[in-house]
Amino acid sequence: MNRWSRTAAILVCSLVLSQNGPAIAQAPTAPTPPTLDGLGFIPKPRQVTLNGSTYTVPSTVVIAAQSSDERNVADLLQAFLAARGVHASVGTMISGSAPIRLTIHNVDPLIGAEGYRLKVDATGVSVTANTGAGLFYGVQTLEQLFPARASDGNTLTGVTVDDWPAYSWRGIHLDVSRHFFPVAVVERYIDLAARYKLNTFHWHLTDDQGWRIAIAHYPRLTQVGSCRAGTEVGHDETQTDGKRYCGYYTQDQIRQVVAYARRRYVTILPEIEMPGHSVAALVAYPQLACAPGAFKVRETWGVSTDIACPTERTFTFFQTILDEVMALFPGRYVHIGGDEVPKDAWKRSPFVNALMKQHHLASYDAVQGYFTRRIEQYLNARGRKMIGWDEILDGGVSKGATVMSWRGTQGGIIAARRGNDVVMTPDGPLYLDWAQGDEDFEPLAICCVSTPQMIYDFNPTPAALTPDQAKHVLGVQGNMWTEYIPTADHLFYMLLPRAFAVAEDGWTPAADKRWSSFAERSRKQFARLEADGIPFRIPNPTARITGGESVVAENVHRSLNETELRPSAATGTVALDDLVPDAVIRYTTDDRLPTAKSARYTSPVAFDLDRTPVIHLRAVAVLPTGRTSAPTTITLRR
Repeated sequence: MNRWSRTAAILVCSLVLSQNGPAIAQAPTAPTPPTLDGLGFIPKPRQVTLNGSTYTVPSTVVIAAQSSDERNVADLLQAFLAARGVHASVGTMISGSAPIRLTIHNVDPLIGAEGYRLKVDATGVSVTANTGAGLFYGVQTLEQLFPARASDGNTLTGVTVDDWPAYSWRGIHLDVSRHFFPVAVVERYIDLAARYKLNTFHWHLTDDQGWRIAIAHYPRLTQVGSCRAGTEVGHDETQTDGKRYCGYYTQDQIRQVVAYARRRYVTILPEIEMPGHSVAALVAYPQLACAPGAFKVRETWGVSTDIACPTERTFTFFQTILDEVMALFPGRYVHIGGDEVPKDAWKRSPFVNALMKQHHLASYDAVQGYFTRRIEQYLNARGRKMIGWDEILDGGVSKGATVMSWRGTQGGIIAARRGNDVVMTPDGPLYLDWAQGDEDFEPLAICCVSTPQMIYDFNPTPAALTPDQAKHVLGVQGNMWTEYIPTADHLFYMLLPRAFAVAEDGWTPAADKRWSSFAERSRKQFARLEADGIPFRIPNPTARITGGESVVAENVHRSLNETELRPSAATGTVALDDLVPDAVIRYTTDDRLPTAKSARYTSPVAFDLDRTPVIHLRAVAVLPTGRTSAPTTITLRR
């Protein structure tokens, strides 16, 4: 995929330039000691101490693990080491005699349920935790200590890490209704989420454009509702491509994915949309509507006015579906949607108007509240908790309902003040289907811009909440809607590197977050993604004036990385930097877009504004594979 891409923010990173020394014999110098940022941990741990030692994992090694959770984590570490040429066996020997020791103590109150302690020194590796999840996260941090490429060896920097998360809910979402992704892609998505300590996978399984989960009691949901006759072309809802589009997961496939996620301590949150976004269900079972209609699975995006009618038949339908869903997904929560519910069909319905009189419902929003509370009671009676989008607040919900705040943060603030638990996922920064930069250099996106720094700057706990209210903020989630994401490569391009920032929002306390540190730590993660062959979005180069100050005369939105600078002196240099190891920077100074054949950057670029009053410097990062970033554009002007 040779696609232009660009990051969201102007990063302030130091460029280390080599200088020619005198031609005389030099005494050998000691290797530069590692820095904490240079270790490349994402998300940033609470406490990290360098102990001055190293440990090289031998070609044959024993991992000590005894309990079922210890052995599960050990098996995953064993597979990681095998890919690096290390034969690791998992044994139950006394932990102190093994070079890699994984231990669950369950006696450490500081680190809680998901924290861990990691120690690497000259004798080996020790990871301890209170739970299997904590042990798994400790091993994820351990794996980040390894060089990105197996060919660079298996020597680890000696560290002591004490770590635990800021929030219990650290989520990532995937819509498979608009575009369907096979099991292997979903598992890879979960694997990447778990690598960065995200612990909740929100699986959006049903919507107007397709029903994606087999329900034994209602086979027509997948026989009919899983296919649409075409898909919207571009942003033109009047045009579709006319190509039949189908896909769904069998219940065995669902069980497979649930088991895969469970091994990585990821809980899957299934979402069954109701009463809106239910056109695919109405096509299969039109008797669920308030009036007869010629329903068809929606081929365009947007919101349909065709919704389920709040009849007893509808409640039986959804309750039966939820019974099968709960049997497949063991997690505590079930998501019932509840967003974007036009009430047009209800307003025209004699049944709904009679229902309002019978139950003293003063508005059609109150009808939705009635619907939601009945579903919630059904879930509660079976030991589950309901979660829904923030529109469920409009009709009234119990204090036991959890609210996912997507229309900004206000819904979450209102819910927390009422005493409801909240997950923050606002549609500004936390919508990963939004573009990552200038539309001229990005794949078609649904809207707007969401950049790594915009996500990173987000604080899941609004300042407007009191400390007691803030306790209701469970955490944060990034949402991936797929109207314009048709392929796996495109999916991972949109996910990464923005998932890094989502992970750090959820794990690292806001007071400990520093963008410059995050940018530096990202370098090693980019190298790891590149080594794994994952098509992440390449950050475009950063630029800064050297040898003098400058004034930013015009800073176009930071996502575009296009800046006009007015240097304090007529002459000087511009230093360029990139975040991806092995990338080569190519640049131009005549405002033309750089290509892989443009001048290669090797040292700061000189400028003389007395001779050339306006200079347009543009630069791209080029990977060895030929993939190219979007351009950084710097206009220099007196």
